[in-house]
Amino acid sequence: MIQVYENINGALNALPPESVLNGQSFFGCWVNMVNPDDKEIELVCKKTGVAEDLIKSALDEEETSRIEMDDCASMVLFNIPVIEDEEEYYTYSTLPFAYIRGGGAVITVCLNETTLTTDFVNGRVKDFSIKKPTRFLLQILYKTAVKFLQYLKQIDKASQRIQSELHKSMKNKELIQLLDLENSLVYFSTALRTNQVVLDKLQRIEKNNFYEEDEDLWEDVSIENRQALEMCNIFRDILTGTMDAFASLISNNLNIVMKLLAALTILIAVPSMIAAFWGMNTKVPWEGKIWGFWIVIGISVVSCIVTGLILFKKKMLK
Repeated sequence: MIQVYENINGALNALPPESVLNGQSFFGCWVNMVNPDDKEIELVCKKTGVAEDLIKSALDEEETSRIEMDDCASMVLFNIPVIEDEEEYYTYSTLPFAYIRGGGAVITVCLNETTLTTDFVNGRVKDFSIKKPTRFLLQILYKTAVKFLQYLKQIDKASQRIQSELHKSMKNKELIQLLDLENSLVYFSTALRTNQVVLDKLQRIEKNNFYEEDEDLWEDVSIENRQALEMCNIFRDILTGTMDAFASLISNNLNIVMKLLAALTILIAVPSMIAAFWGMNTKVPWEGKIWGFWIVIGISVVSCIVTGLILFKKKMLK
């Protein structure tokens, strides 16, 4: 999908689809591409002179954050947070997002539609202008860092809820959810760390093109990104410790159950052994006596009581 916007009298207007397809120039426009197909990529490359590899690099989920430049265009590739729907709960991951400048146009590329771009389209971002591409990039990076912080708070609340459920009854379902949240934090930590590298490099490259407001905005972006990275590392350490603690608890509970089963097995084995002795096809004491049965039962009961007391003193039945 391709959406093309231009600034007219300070307002952001979308070009009609027929204008996009009928050869209108993209100069001075913002081209927003969401999971584009080959024809759409070819159209944008033809009108802007941007290499296909730059656009397609953002469509690879495993692509790492970086800044890439050639004679015709420059690209800033970074990772953004996304929510993935599971059957009963949410998980979190990251996707590459490309910001490309070439042919007098600004191009953004992502596999999924994201609020990072819809907020600009819907006018929720102050001082936004396509004619200030560097500030536009910094504004996207700032919203990315803020989005990471929002999702990290959601992950923290979800982990606390799951832990409270685990205190009541330990089930595989809750443990799997905690594991998914821990994996999400790993993705976030890696993305934030590489995004910070891009931010530092961007400041060195574009410093001469910064307005005074841009310099302040870059500092805000860097602060928010570092705060998100620190929060992510803290939450990941806490969640890792929690997972280890619950794993130990589960193992300890299993040992308690096995200990109790072993004690019950011993208690059952004592009367079984006595009954086996008096069930042999040989001469046994009190054979043929009516009261002999009750004597054997009494011996079994006494043996069970003595064995039970021994096991209780050794804390095998607790």
